[in-house]
Amino acid sequence: MNPLVSVIVPMYNAAPFIDEALESIVNSTYKPLEVVVVDDGSTDESLRVAKAFADTHQEVRVLNQANAGVSAARNHAIREAKGELILPVDADDKISPFFIAHAVEAMTDEVRVVGCRAEFFGARQGEWKQPVFSHALLARKNMIPITSLFRKADWQRAGGFCEEEIFREDWLFWISLMELGGTYVRLDEIGFYYRVLPNSRRKKAKAQKRIIIDAANRMHPAYMEKYLGGPLHYHRSWSRFLNRFRGVKQVGDFDRWNEGEIIDARRNILRLTDGVVVKQFRTPNLLRGIWYGWFGKSKARRSYEYALRLEGLTPAPIAYKEVRMFGVLRESWYACRQSECTHTFIDLIEHPQFPHREQILRAIGRFTAELHRRGIVHRDYSQGNILFNDDGSKIEVVDLNRMRWHRHQWAHPFTRLARIGEAGLQMMQEEYERL
Repeated sequence: MNPLVSVIVPMYNAAPFIDEALESIVNSTYKPLEVVVVDDGSTDESLRVAKAFADTHQEVRVLNQANAGVSAARNHAIREAKGELILPVDADDKISPFFIAHAVEAMTDEVRVVGCRAEFFGARQGEWKQPVFSHALLARKNMIPITSLFRKADWQRAGGFCEEEIFREDWLFWISLMELGGTYVRLDEIGFYYRVLPNSRRKKAKAQKRIIIDAANRMHPAYMEKYLGGPLHYHRSWSRFLNRFRGVKQVGDFDRWNEGEIIDARRNILRLTDGVVVKQFRTPNLLRGIWYGWFGKSKARRSYEYALRLEGLTPAPIAYKEVRMFGVLRESWYACRQSECTHTFIDLIEHPQFPHREQILRAIGRFTAELHRRGIVHRDYSQGNILFNDDGSKIEVVDLNRMRWHRHQWAHPFTRLARIGEAGLQMMQEEYERL
């Protein structure tokens, strides 16, 4: 018995084209077949036209959602789909009558995705010339048309289509599928017809090159490392060559933590994953990159090594990673445990009635004295880098890369905390001097 194929059709302001697209799908020789159309908040007659078509074709269902983008519409349709196999078709494109039947025949255990040869129509004519598939080429650019057959189970395992506001979301999805194992098969027949409009997304995507490449590196670092020897570069065809001159130093189990939610991106990028904070330092300029690469220690390495020496006065260090090109430092990351402290010194400044305020200020004075007793001088001992819990029983310091070790006491240890006011400074100073 043939498996059910669900053709999913995202639609946005496609009233002039949707009938033609749906007609090509229902004329398929393959059965059983269902068609799930999702209107993505169209402002034209698309929804009415699609519903009218569905009224005369029982295999067609029409859903709608508030405008959320093509990826969200595809994911919505696939969630509602009942088929074992999924075929996306955009609302202004067409397929041949025989494509689905031949694609299903080609879907073996070793095959993850089945596509076909394609032709342009509309503002451009002729065959869409597609290169021979390879993982290395897919790592550099999209080479699989969106109208290709895959399993719904694989869509679930891959996490669906990326719903971020980026172009080439289908490329990122195909990489996600290929990371599951298996390969791509292209049928030697014209089975897909791609409509080119004067303002098509395909042309617009060319202006988004850097955004797309950054997203690919962020979302699929292991795939890029495996097939390109490192990240995809903006000069994509040079990636494998350039990565020969790329050096990576890593201490600790770093890579598993660098996929978390961004919690701060004002200067450096902070991510949080399962109780681990990863700090990605801003790319240094050329002179600093040369210095950190050849002579000094990177901020990430200093943060890691200094945290080891602080022995409990800062969140526990986990790992750091450095990437150099031709010996010049380009990227660096530091990972540590998320602090148990939920407040910063800023809270004491901005909230004069903060609970246990005096108790906390005096505890910070003693903490500062303990730092200096150990010979630790934090050269960025400022209001955003001092953390504490609700009652001041636990205090930690962060942003460690500017620390020094000197055996002397500071004359003015709270200079960068002056916004707390004279009374607050006096409390901290009294406790500091007692130790």
